Amino acid sequence: MMTGSSRASHNDGDATSFSWASSRSVLVDQDPSLLSWGSGSAPSLPSVDDDSQTEVESISESIRSSTMSINSSLYHFIQENGRTYHRYKEGRYFLPNDAAEQERLDLQHQLFTVAIGSKLNITPLPEDPKRVLDIATGTGIWAIEFAAQHPKSQVIGTDLSPIQPQFLPENCQFEIDDAEDEWAFSEPFDFIHGRALMSCFNDPGAVVRQGFENLAPGGIMEFQDAQFPMNYIGAPPTTSALYRWNDLMLEGVTKLGRSWSNVKNYRRYFEEAGFEDIVEKKFYWPTSPWAKGKYFKTVAAYFQEDMLAGLEGMSLKVLGVLGMSPDEVRGFVEEVKRDFRDTSVHAYLTVTYIYGRKPGRLS
Repeated sequence: MMTGSSRASHNDGDATSFSWASSRSVLVDQDPSLLSWGSGSAPSLPSVDDDSQTEVESISESIRSSTMSINSSLYHFIQENGRTYHRYKEGRYFLPNDAAEQERLDLQHQLFTVAIGSKLNITPLPEDPKRVLDIATGTGIWAIEFAAQHPKSQVIGTDLSPIQPQFLPENCQFEIDDAEDEWAFSEPFDFIHGRALMSCFNDPGAVVRQGFENLAPGGIMEFQDAQFPMNYIGAPPTTSALYRWNDLMLEGVTKLGRSWSNVKNYRRYFEEAGFEDIVEKKFYWPTSPWAKGKYFKTVAAYFQEDMLAGLEGMSLKVLGVLGMSPDEVRGFVEEVKRDFRDTSVHAYLTVTYIYGRKPGRLS
């Protein structure tokens, strides 16, 4: 973590100018029954719906209107293949940061929250934890919403890209930072949050250890992340573009020095760092409305829209290192999109929400 004048800090708004209603995220009106997966603390595996199009169109239309694009940027970025990428520590994160990706990240925020009943976290927290950190904050939407819901908390979001909005709740700020650098915060945190981290870090275990070290006694850290490759109900469609995309993406990220399979190690990382009372829950995101029930159809609609918007940005650099040209990647992505829309392809992504507590008691 940078200190002193080398760190870029961003907190230009004040409480009187901030209006959450005018921010770039517009929550979708939902029937509460859509957000319930039934009994149990987390959903079971989805089952196939023989009438998969029922109630899907209205859900999908609501999702398409649930975010608005962003026009502002604070710094110059790297341009490549018609997309822009972060300049600070160029190449550390291989997804773009342009307006299209920012809009997708805000939609992805809705997906992560809808999947757990329109909540920001599954961790049971005190009403207003004093200090809160959101690592790899992206557009900052989680940090902003948390700050708005907890006005007595001080919320900090960090990221490599300065793409967060300028008008903020007065208890929220952003810093340009790399969570894999040494953390140098002046005070510990009561709650640390990280989400969609699988593309972010070379050594996620080291990030977990730094999180533990920067928590106050009794503080809690929660990660929310996906496990690749995708799984299937029934026999995997090994000749499909979606199946090949999963395999090629895993090969590409390995060549880039990353792993998209680290989520299976998160509990071990938390245990080795010293966390106690660890809770891990798994949720399942179908690729299309092939799954039964309003809950799974709603999650699928968000997930499908998220992936249709993000497949190109995810794939350009990752598949590029395997020798595919940008035009070849874009052509292949169109095939993958068809599989995402195909309700006969019963694929789903497993997403883990995990939290643990640092020994001791919050003051």
